Amino acid sequence: MGKTEKTSANSYMIYAGITTVIWATAVLFTQYAQESFSSQSIGVLRYLFATAAILAVMAVKRIGPPKLKDVPRFLLSGFLGFTCYVTAFNLSVQTITGATCSIIGQVIPILTAVFSCVFLRERIALRGWLAIGMAFAGILVMTLWNGAFSVNPGILWMLFAAVSLSAYNLTQRIFIKDYTAFQSTAYSIIGGTLFLLVFLPGAVSEIETASAASWGAVAYLGVFGGAVAYVFWTRAFSLAERTSDVSNFMFAQPLIASLAGFVFRGEVPGIETVLGGILVLGGMFLFQAGNRA
Repeated sequence: MGKTEKTSANSYMIYAGITTVIWATAVLFTQYAQESFSSQSIGVLRYLFATAAILAVMAVKRIGPPKLKDVPRFLLSGFLGFTCYVTAFNLSVQTITGATCSIIGQVIPILTAVFSCVFLRERIALRGWLAIGMAFAGILVMTLWNGAFSVNPGILWMLFAAVSLSAYNLTQRIFIKDYTAFQSTAYSIIGGTLFLLVFLPGAVSEIETASAASWGAVAYLGVFGGAVAYVFWTRAFSLAERTSDVSNFMFAQPLIASLAGFVFRGEVPGIETVLGGILVLGGMFLFQAGNRA
């Protein structure tokens, strides 16, 4: 294989790497945005920014709407990947650290694989199921560390966010057959934003007192964390040979999120995050090793 061909074959790494950094720092920017906005307001304002960026690109590139028969599917995809995910994610950030969010987010590749097994009849080996059990054992450690009846709601919200995004990933794997990475992401973002508009009245009442830092954080989350990151992620999937080639990049998120949280907000991961994180990441590596075998 020549140098040009190798560069082309590995170009998915650039898209996946940039996306990983953006998503790992999303918790930090969400915390800054929450200094002025509620979780629901951040969701709708974030994706209004994302939709504006998407529509501008569509206008320049002269990209039209999807086929009429596919509109309900993109509405469902948008509801799962953006309305449900961003609302649950923002609520989780209120009570757990960026490192914990990122570690729980590591179950997304596994959940995506499970959904693919159930709905697309893809096969998971015994080692894969053992890895899934190990990962969820880690989540239980983080959830129940302070007592069997003391469940951190932030962790539950992040689990719901992970399920929502995993279901979204499944829809994207289906849509990419008929649409480009940009089209599939763009139509889904627009669909998700329509559902988020229910929170717009509350956001309007908070706009007048919002700080410039919070506005900047929301804009970053919308344009980069929303539009750019999701387009790059879908593009990476379309270029890589295997889904796991891309999803492996998510292993770097906890480290990046921990460093960002420590440097900018002085967050130090608790013992439950460390112990639970070891189990979750161990399960992820075991799952990926079995997937490559």
